[in-house]
Amino acid sequence: MGKTTAQNIRLGIFVILGTILLVIAAYLIGNRQNMFGDTFQLSAVFKNANGLQNGNNVRFSGINVGTVNRIEMLNDTTIKVHMVIDDKMRDHIKKDAVAMIGSDGLVGSMLVNIVPNTGDTLLVEPGDQLQSYSKIATQDMLSTLNTTNENAALLTAELLKVSQSLTQGKGTLGRLLNDTAMANDLQHTNNNLKHTSGQANSALSELNKIMKSIDFEESVAGVLLTDSLSAQQVQNIITNLETSSTDLKKIVKNLDALVADIDEGKGALRYLTQDTVLVDQLENTMKNIDQGVERFNQNMEALKHNFLTRRYFKKLEKEKEKENRD
Repeated sequence: MGKTTAQNIRLGIFVILGTILLVIAAYLIGNRQNMFGDTFQLSAVFKNANGLQNGNNVRFSGINVGTVNRIEMLNDTTIKVHMVIDDKMRDHIKKDAVAMIGSDGLVGSMLVNIVPNTGDTLLVEPGDQLQSYSKIATQDMLSTLNTTNENAALLTAELLKVSQSLTQGKGTLGRLLNDTAMANDLQHTNNNLKHTSGQANSALSELNKIMKSIDFEESVAGVLLTDSLSAQQVQNIITNLETSSTDLKKIVKNLDALVADIDEGKGALRYLTQDTVLVDQLENTMKNIDQGVERFNQNMEALKHNFLTRRYFKKLEKEKEKENRD
């Protein structure tokens, strides 16, 4: 009988302790879930929940201020997260705060971070919807990395083909890399360019010396370089020379046409230069004229000695001598 009483006492103590532990655990869990304190609700809309579950923590500036109460699927791209927040945080959370889904460490459970903004706005009210920011999910990052790896593989294959073509001397670059004669030509060309550049520098140096030695006030070069009137006159001379050159070209062209006509037998000049009969007639005519002139002179001399006209010629001689005296 005594043994049974001791067992009952132990059983009663165990039940009391169990009940006390159960109450304490319920209180702690309820307190963690904000079931026994004053709370208010906020919400945020995300495109991806990223593994968030009911009961996950809500943090504000790194401090646990509430829990996720409910996750609602509005459509295939919109998820609304309802949060229960401690009423004490109403004096700290503003309407421009941003909610984002994160993780508790590298491999911890998911949670909602509320990040305060720098703007000066009003405090939140129960039922307000916060702005949200959706981070890139790990699956999206892996998908992007997979695509990047595929592109890198394709690029590597193409680079391998290009390098093989270059090694085999295909294409312009391949010839440049493998053709020693072309390389020597390029080297000679480079040397010539350097030599030309050196000569150009020397010429510029000489030109600078000449420009420095010119007396712009007294020398002709200075006048030509500084006097706008002289420059205009030189310009006019050049214009006149160009006009004269054009006229000379026209004259030469006309002469060429005239010579061509003469060669083709056109015109009186061609007739005079080519007809031998006409030349003989002209020669005989000139001889007859010379003979006629000689005979005319003889007749005039005879008239001077004729008694009928002798007085007239003597009178002319006297008048001529008188004029010479005066």
